[in-house]
Amino acid sequence: MGTFFHIFEPTDGFQLGLMQKMGYDVVAIGNHEFDFGPETLTQIINTSLMNGEIPALTLANVEFDNKSDKDDMFADLYNIGIIRKYHIVEKDGLKIGIFGLIGEDAKQVAPNAAPVKILDPIKSAKKIVKIMEKEENVDFIICLSHSGVEKNKHGEWAGEDVDLAKKVKGIDLIVSGHTHTEISEPIWVNGTPIIQTGSQGKNVGRFEINIKEGEILSAKYQLIPIDDKIDGDCKIHQEIAGRIRMVDQEILKPLNLGYFKPLAETDYELTCDEYGDLDSSNLGPLIADALYYYVNTYSGEETDVTLIAAGVIRDKFRPGNNGTQTVTDVFRIVSLGEGDDDLPGYPLAKVYLTGKEIKNIIELLLVATKMKPSYYCFYSGIEVQYDSNKGLLKKIKSIKIGGKEISLSKKDKTLYSLTANSYMLEFVGEIKGMTLGLIKVEPKDKDGNPIEDNKTTWIDFDKKKDGIQEGKEWMAVVKYLQTFDDTDGNNIPNFPDKYKEVIDCTIDVGEKKK
Repeated sequence: MGTFFHIFEPTDGFQLGLMQKMGYDVVAIGNHEFDFGPETLTQIINTSLMNGEIPALTLANVEFDNKSDKDDMFADLYNIGIIRKYHIVEKDGLKIGIFGLIGEDAKQVAPNAAPVKILDPIKSAKKIVKIMEKEENVDFIICLSHSGVEKNKHGEWAGEDVDLAKKVKGIDLIVSGHTHTEISEPIWVNGTPIIQTGSQGKNVGRFEINIKEGEILSAKYQLIPIDDKIDGDCKIHQEIAGRIRMVDQEILKPLNLGYFKPLAETDYELTCDEYGDLDSSNLGPLIADALYYYVNTYSGEETDVTLIAAGVIRDKFRPGNNGTQTVTDVFRIVSLGEGDDDLPGYPLAKVYLTGKEIKNIIELLLVATKMKPSYYCFYSGIEVQYDSNKGLLKKIKSIKIGGKEISLSKKDKTLYSLTANSYMLEFVGEIKGMTLGLIKVEPKDKDGNPIEDNKTTWIDFDKKKDGIQEGKEWMAVVKYLQTFDDTDGNNIPNFPDKYKEVIDCTIDVGEKKK
């Protein structure tokens, strides 16, 4: 998930076979493997197997639904041993047990895993470790944990994998994932080292250990950057080049785009760190502005407000050597989801809400982001003033849409249009149930009728054609970059200086408590 390559996986099964050729022994399944559901994941694995060997696959904490047939084929992969709860590798006489876990946060962001049930990772880990110690007699146990670590408010390492090391005895090494954290030195918890290399293949971790009679005598860890200082493998590169040609011909060329064709240039970095300071992100506001421009320019209809959540922003714009950004750089940033067409990405969707309902949503998000940073939202077309010192549902003081202050009264039924991706708008529709009726939001169409089918909210970007011509977040960013001025005369648009600064649409006007 995250590059144009994933589009062809169900029919081609390219990446697992490539990983086998690159030398991977074992691969753990994480939350994004379930983005298109267990049936599609099964299809990808089966197609990959038809093409040749793949690495061993592991995921320990799952349970299948006997009342549904939607996970039957995925369960079959366990029954025949293609996926295992644990895998044993023997190297130079050392018997190494390896098992994969999906953590609680990863579980929460994998709704499409259903009806597959993700079980408690701690309880599952204890069972697997006991089996490997007592029945398999392994010498060394590695957990590939898609759970993660993060720094707490005291600057100390915390998170699910720290808890795992504290609560489960017998794990000799935790190779952590999910939080995209670069760990330069192992985190030692109760004698168990935790390591993580970041994300997106930017680094490889090398962990060297000396073991005698089951005890670790010494350990050495390196975080190795993957860059051009390392020679590539010719055959692997040839396979990737062939895949790039397929992406160009089948996806990008019909859109008048090219895999390596420059879209724009930047001399500064644009970031959105879900686990960092989201208030200072300059990338989130740019994407929100891109959505606003795209819908109001290309859809034949207007929207008052656009928003994007930090959790779906997957990468950043880097200046690199010459500042050039391509469509592949854009896609890596907003790559999640699918609709009903042949293009990747969640469809853009629009609902209508009253001023009071918009206030309720933002009030909820102001609280939710403290517990779950992925819910942090960036907006365009709106300005919110709030007081962080106030209580629940009482923080927002005023909202401006299109530069004009709107009424937040329950009695005012004026409707305003809100655009986001379809996944985010499904969340909006579930707010009332999630808050047990405390916050009431009822998404409506332009005539004020309650939404009964979420697909009716999808925006049609070409009403002359049959069906819905979907708009995507990544296409919005592409179109927006193309409007930037070429300030250095090389026929490539340049990112404007305004995104060097923080553009904050939600302004805390309360006095900071000492």
